[in-house]
Amino acid sequence: MLKFTRHELALIAITIVWGGTFLVVQAAMTVSGPAFFVGVRFLTAGLITCLLFHKAMRGFTRTEIVGGSAIGFTLAIGYGLQTYGLQTISSSQSAFLTALYVPIVPLLQWMVLGRPPRLMSWVGVVFAFVGLVLLAGPDAGTISLSSGEIATILCAVAVAAEIILIGRLANDVDSRRITAVQLLSGGVFSLLAMPVTGEAIPEFSWIWAGAALGMGFASCIIQLTMNWAQKEVSPTRATVIYAGEPVWAGIFGRIAGERLPALALLGAALIVVGVIVSELQPKKSMRDRGGE
Repeated sequence: MLKFTRHELALIAITIVWGGTFLVVQAAMTVSGPAFFVGVRFLTAGLITCLLFHKAMRGFTRTEIVGGSAIGFTLAIGYGLQTYGLQTISSSQSAFLTALYVPIVPLLQWMVLGRPPRLMSWVGVVFAFVGLVLLAGPDAGTISLSSGEIATILCAVAVAAEIILIGRLANDVDSRRITAVQLLSGGVFSLLAMPVTGEAIPEFSWIWAGAALGMGFASCIIQLTMNWAQKEVSPTRATVIYAGEPVWAGIFGRIAGERLPALALLGAALIVVGVIVSELQPKKSMRDRGGE
């Protein structure tokens, strides 16, 4: 029988919330540009965090400011690219492509930290790549990536960097303070990107305003929970839990009327398999590492 700690249950809960955000963001993109929306979303989330935990907003450490800003930068890039992609691809596609960040994590660690991936990580990458081929080009069975799909894949790289940074800093910071820094800096970086991308401030609309407020609250809860839970849940265990996020997004998308072709659904399933397989470890390996 599976047993979950309260930290793991918290991650499962935010994964469901996370899966439901894709449709909301997609609706907001009909009246707003990606950089502006992401900026307002994260600034709102940061302000909510500061208000909820105002007593803890004292004594910021250098690690919290510098590390939190670095994570905020990855948030701005990741969510900006994902939001841009949602202008042209379905929420289900976006969710499954974003999930590629899990097999990307060990590859990124290899490139940056010099830690070669384990065998199962390579197996997971193969599953995820085959899934990508089917999801991105289900009719031809080959990759024919659109700009939205390319942006979302790059988003997955940014999310992988975010997960690595959070895992490295989680035990050295106050979860509430670094969450505030992450969100506020992510919002500022996103708004600063507007002149670079040539994006103008949109006319006021209750659609983007309501979505930004709701997504701001969701982002606050998601980031705070990730920082808090990953003090007790290993990156390996956390990423397996996060693998459920695209599944929930697919469920919500289907309820909303999205219908992926059969081969695309197979590709989505293979991506999820790749996500899970990439985090599996032989029992001997787990004993050698003290178990994760």
